[in-house]
Parts: sequence; C-alpha cells; structure tokens
Amino acid sequence: MIPFLFLYFIATLKVFKKTTPNGKVTVYVGKRDFIDHLDSIDPIDGVVVVENDYLQGRKVFGMVSTTYRYGRDEDEVMGVKFSKEMVLDRNQIVPPIKEVSELTPIQKKLMKKFGSSNAFPFVFHFPANSPSSVTLQPGDDDSGKPLGVEYNIRTYVSDQEDDRGNQRSTIVLAIKKLQYAPPTRGQRLPSSLISKGFTFSHGKISLEVTLDREIYYHGEKVVATIVVSNSSRKSVKNIKVYVVQHTEITMVNAQFSKFVASLETREGCPITPGAAFTKQFYLVPVASSNKDRRGIALDGRLKDDDVNLASSTLISEGRGPSDQTGIVISYSVRVKLNCGTLGGELVTDVPFKLMHPNPASNDSTVQPKQPQKGVLKKMKSSDRMKYQKSFADDDEDNIVFEDFARLRLADE
Repeated sequence: MIPFLFLYFIATLKVFKKTTPNGKVTVYVGKRDFIDHLDSIDPIDGVVVVENDYLQGRKVFGMVSTTYRYGRDEDEVMGVKFSKEMVLDRNQIVPPIKEVSELTPIQKKLMKKFGSSNAFPFVFHFPANSPSSVTLQPGDDDSGKPLGVEYNIRTYVSDQEDDRGNQRSTIVLAIKKLQYAPPTRGQRLPSSLISKGFTFSHGKISLEVTLDREIYYHGEKVVATIVVSNSSRKSVKNIKVYVVQHTEITMVNAQFSKFVASLETREGCPITPGAAFTKQFYLVPVASSNKDRRGIALDGRLKDDDVNLASSTLISEGRGPSDQTGIVISYSVRVKLNCGTLGGELVTDVPFKLMHPNPASNDSTVQPKQPQKGVLKKMKSSDRMKYQKSFADDDEDNIVFEDFARLRLADE
C-alpha cells in the first residue's frame, strides 16, 4: 500500500486557482513564487478558463503589475503619494491576439483537462532588473498598507483594454518574485580584523571575527568565531553579537538597520591586560523571532505561514548597488566589545548573504524543513520545478487544485 501512495504523491501536480466573484472565469497558475536567476526570470504561465457563452463578444485581458510603497499612507498630504503602481506586462488573453509559441507542461495538462474551446493559455514576463518582493513589517501604531514591493496578476472582462471592467468579473492573484542563492556557496570565509588604541594609554585591543561561510540559508545557524587579544591596559567587560539586517529604500534614498538576532555574554570576561579569548557564537536569524517588530523586512506577505526574513539582494554582473531599484537588503554580523566607561566600544561588521537554497544545488548541508503536526506542508515552487518535466505525460486526473482565496486582497 505504501509504494502506491508514494507513487500517487510523486505523480500529483499542484495547481493554484482563483475564480471571479460571479463564478464565470477561473485563472490557473502552477506556482506563486517566481525566481530571478540574474540572467533570466521565470515566466508567469497559466491558463484562463471561461464558462460557455459568458463573454458575448467581450474580451478577457490580463496584466502583471507591481506596487512600490515607500512611505506611510498617513504621511501623504497635499496630494503627494508615497507609492507607485506600474504595469509590467499586459496582453489580451481571450480571444488571443497571438498564440502562445510553446505551452509549458502545466499548460498542456490544463488544456487537455478543460478543452481548447474554454481554456486559453497566457504567458507574462518580468522586465529585467525588476526588484524582489519585500514587505516591511508595520508597527502597532501604523495604519494602512505596509511598505514594500508586491506583485499581482490581474485578469478582467471588458470591451476595451483600458477599461478595468467590473469587480465581479475581475481576479487578482498575489505573487512573489524571489532570488535563489548561487548553486555553490564557495569557499570564502568572510572575516574582519580591527584594533583599538586608547588615548594616554599604551597598547591596543584587537578583535578578529570570522564566519564559517559566506552564504547562509534561511533557518541555518550563523557561526561566528571571535578572537580577542588584549595588549592594552584596559579590560573587556562583555561581548555583544548581533545579526543585522540592512535595508535601503531606493526611491527616497533612506537606509536603516535592524537587529534580527542577538546575544550578550560575559563568558571569559573581563578580558584583562595581556589576556586573550577565543570562542564560537551561534545565532539563528528567523522571522518568527521578530514578530511585530516595526521595520523588519520580510520576503512576502505578513499573513503567509511560510514567510521568511527578506533574502539578501543579489546584483547581476555589470551593475552596481546604485543601479538597484525597489528595496535592497543585506546582512552582517556585528560584534561589540565593551571596554568600560572610558574605553568605549570596539565594533566591527562582517557581511554575509541570507538566501533560499537553489534547488539545483548539490549542497549536502541543506536540511529539509519538517512540517508541523497537523499542518499540510505547501509545495514550494522549487519542488514544482523539480518535478515539472515528469508531469508532461501523466494522467490529467492527477492535478490537485489549491484555492488562491487566502491571498484575496482587501479591496476585492
């Protein structure tokens, strides 16, 4: 019995769907997360199914749009808006102006299931260098929609493309644009070495911080090896270690930093003149430890149960940080040595990247997440990509549909 169940789950294709409030039009897509590979971005492919004799000469249009909110709604005065909405790609889906050149395996299965007279495939594309999805967590006193970058697929029934149609015949699907880590993490170990001298006092305190890797995956421990050498007349009272999330909002050239993991220790302290200290410290930066903290950047919507801290922003070859748009995220480990009231602090930062693992990676250190008891684990886009080719010749009855209703926007 177990082998048959195993084969069933392997052969099952999950498809997300959403239907118009009037029940006449349904949109099917194979995934909600689309990956930016730097040299290319996953296309948005799906199928629109229309009920017989519903359109009566009208058309179905579709588009992909992004909303970039870089200021709070309550701060908008005198007609000045702190958000921009842009249409990235649009097309007439029904009747099609031009045929989709090549159907994806998911589209082939859906077309076979619903029939070519009612089902119409579509493909949209992200423009190059479009920003990743990021949401800034609001505070308790904030009202309105959170700051960040979000993407939507919108389909609507209308006579003209510029007429957005009726709400009852409109579908809005929230999607995410993400980046994966490179297939290999590399051998480089980020490190920093810094020293501090003191006025009217001989000698100095040296601090060296080394990380065990340059790229960490969400949920992994960040391991920092700290070496302190004290050749001064001062003493180190305690040690503080942080994982810092750095956020840059490019539209207004605003930058700020937030601690997403921290610890403080007096182990080995005081580090007296002539003494040395070496120890490894472990920190785990996760979104669940930063709930309700204003300004923390997340990689999706606040209500998603699989939300993570926002991933580090990767920059394509030939472009610099100043060329980036949207919200740029980076991370570092910050170490502070407290040298007393007169000695001040010795501080250094070691940058690293926090990302989702690439499904093409052969990294044996990637640990699969275990689903919680009683909770159905959602199939990630990487899993669907992994098995996508094997679905092409499967029986169409093995499609499992998941409703998009939990992502329904407030204005629908």
